[in-house]
Amino acid sequence: MNVPQSNLDELMKDPKAASLLKNKALMQSILNAPDTQRLMQLLDQKAGADLKRAAAGNTQALSGLVRQVMGSEEGARLIQQLGQKINQEK
Repeated sequence: MNVPQSNLDELMKDPKAASLLKNKALMQSILNAPDTQRLMQLLDQKAGADLKRAAAGNTQALSGLVRQVMGSEEGARLIQQLGQKINQEK
């Protein structure tokens, strides 16, 4: 069985991503935010199988999901709001 590789090591090389991942309170706040929950629902509705592959570390699937979500008005708005929340709480 082929075990998917994690991108965590690669993410930790990016200073902004590493800072965000190390801030447990901010990560918990983001994960529990209504916008995040709605974004996850949108992702699941639009591409449930691709979402599972992206969660397993398939960066190609993740890129496709982001493009798909950003193509919708609601998805683009939710991602923008989450980005603002991250920047405000850093």
